[in-house]
Amino acid sequence: MYKITLIFFVFLVLNLNAQEIIPLYSGAIPNSKPYQMKEIEMMVDGQFYGYEKTSKPTLTIYLPDKEIATRSAVIICPGGGYGFVSYKMEGIKIAEEFLSRGIAAFVLKYRLPSDSIMVDKAIGPLQDAQKAIKVVREHADEWNINPEKIGIMGFSAGGHLASTAGTHFNKSYIQNLKKTNLRPDFMILVYPVISMKDELTHKGSRMNLLGKFPDPENILLFSNEMQVNKNTPPTWLTHTGDDTVVPVENSIRFYQALIWNKIPAEMHLYPKGNHGFVLKLPTNEWMEPLFNWMKNSGLIN
Repeated sequence: MYKITLIFFVFLVLNLNAQEIIPLYSGAIPNSKPYQMKEIEMMVDGQFYGYEKTSKPTLTIYLPDKEIATRSAVIICPGGGYGFVSYKMEGIKIAEEFLSRGIAAFVLKYRLPSDSIMVDKAIGPLQDAQKAIKVVREHADEWNINPEKIGIMGFSAGGHLASTAGTHFNKSYIQNLKKTNLRPDFMILVYPVISMKDELTHKGSRMNLLGKFPDPENILLFSNEMQVNKNTPPTWLTHTGDDTVVPVENSIRFYQALIWNKIPAEMHLYPKGNHGFVLKLPTNEWMEPLFNWMKNSGLIN
């Protein structure tokens, strides 16, 4: 069993509803090298907001009471342009709403890509996403989860990470001796960065992940609209037409690729709201169409 690495006081301050915070890796962190970089807790108006310079990935676990448990689970990847992790608004608040609906939730604090801590920064976040899927699936019985109803959710650059996990699962970027299935059973993508191509990408996310002068092969590899195939998981997307940070065309291209491959998909587009629009709305309000999709897709009872 993993050991809790944060003191109980900090644990309570960050999240009153979480049952446990665990390190993602029980041993050595793959693709890492010796470093002196230290994580930074971001504060906004005196309140905890998220993390910068993350180097020690964790999962924060939310398990519903058995009386309301649907046995479905969602791994949440907060956004932040691969430059920070918007842990509170795109992690904790979302997990608490899933919890209230009987859905287990796991907030992933993933490593931010950095040459100072990683041998290959382009695959670091993906390794953590795959490891999170592996951990949740291997603990499914213990955590009262159906191992065939484990999805991944991402916001903005976290949406790129989630869609990467949902399109690159045939290759294991982590040690997987048990050959655990690394494919998420569904994806939830909220104003996601999908593409690394010049005309579509969020340039800050691309530079942080792939570097200032990215290899053309990596641009195509991590342009996830190019990686959709017949085995890509069912997907729910939402975005606004006036997003000036991540063009809505990211979601549209991904949706088109899903439809071309006959993958069940639902997309909700809104004319206004700009980037991060859901953070300005009551969480239960904007997530209601998502829960309806999950019900109609047989993901929750």
